[in-house]
Amino acid sequence: MGAPAWADQRDSRLDDLFDKLKNVESISDAKGVEFVIWNIWVQSGDDAIDLLMRDGVDSMGRQDYKRALRSFDQIVTIAPDFAEGWNKRATLYYLMGQYEQSLADIKKTLALEPRHFGALAGRGLIYIELEDDAQALEAFEDALVINPFLPAARHNAEVLRQRLKDRAI
Repeated sequence: MGAPAWADQRDSRLDDLFDKLKNVESISDAKGVEFVIWNIWVQSGDDAIDLLMRDGVDSMGRQDYKRALRSFDQIVTIAPDFAEGWNKRATLYYLMGQYEQSLADIKKTLALEPRHFGALAGRGLIYIELEDDAQALEAFEDALVINPFLPAARHNAEVLRQRLKDRAI
């Protein structure tokens, strides 16, 4: 049926890319490496799953959350070891305000790909919504260890550090 699995979170190129990501010297270099990582993560190696992924992402972009959820549900059912299927559904749940479901899918994403800086940053956003600044800060800091050039995560971490410091005073 589809092409052989040549990409996803198990792709052999990722180790070198993550090493490179930690050692780049500029945000533009980081963005280039990050782009390659995301392109690897989103490719399952199975044409049917990749089609569902495109449909889910497109539907999510159009705010057709019902259709997007159907696509992502199919992906995680058909390919439960494909981390990006879980991550995209986690993103959708976040957009829908279903934070507990999003956290559950982030947990699954990270079990499959512990270096998923997008899932970690997403977890930080959820904890902000849940008003748990300490957990949010921890999530953003974890994301920044993996990808030091995430401007939103860096900004959020700085704001949260200051907020927590102010509360301690």
